[in-house]
Amino acid sequence: MIDLYTDSSPNGFKATIALEELALPYRVHHVRINAGEHRQPAFLALNPHGRIPVITDDETGITLFESAAILLYLAEKTGRLLPQDPVARWEAIKWLQFHSSSAGPIIGQRVHFELFAPEKIPAAIERFRHLTETVFAVIDSRLSQHPYLAGEDYSIADIAHFGWTHIARIVDFDFSQHTHMSAWHERIAQRPAVRKGVTLPEPATGA
Repeated sequence: MIDLYTDSSPNGFKATIALEELALPYRVHHVRINAGEHRQPAFLALNPHGRIPVITDDETGITLFESAAILLYLAEKTGRLLPQDPVARWEAIKWLQFHSSSAGPIIGQRVHFELFAPEKIPAAIERFRHLTETVFAVIDSRLSQHPYLAGEDYSIADIAHFGWTHIARIVDFDFSQHTHMSAWHERIAQRPAVRKGVTLPEPATGA
């Protein structure tokens, strides 16, 4: 059994979507960040950085934090959502890493400076709006040539990026001008596992 420690956030939704897609048995433990539960000793013992999601797998004794590592682990465990063909496999890993190093952090910083920062800093807001648009353009260009980020098959790379495009839609970061990315987002949003995954442990409510 896998235990998932998570909250309603883009990174948390990556894990719930993947677990639902793979039909793995799991238990959800709601770590309420707004209540400071991610800073409690019991959670810090699982992830000393105090970030969600975290999984523990009692079948293997493995504990993992960082959403990209969790997605790779679940894909390897089941042999699904990561293509077996070497070219497509490395495309999936490459786009997963692009998300982890660029797309996720950039959109996250935009969310912070536009919505949550106690002081509005116009230069920071403008910078992260520009960087977000650059990221969206890169993804859109890739999806103009392939239905999914790894190529022909849906993979953990798509799940990773969808976690943040889902939140972008909720907080009104418009990407409709990126037509290929918008179509990809809508197609993935209709998947039953995705529709359930973004409700666990509860739906995101925006700013």
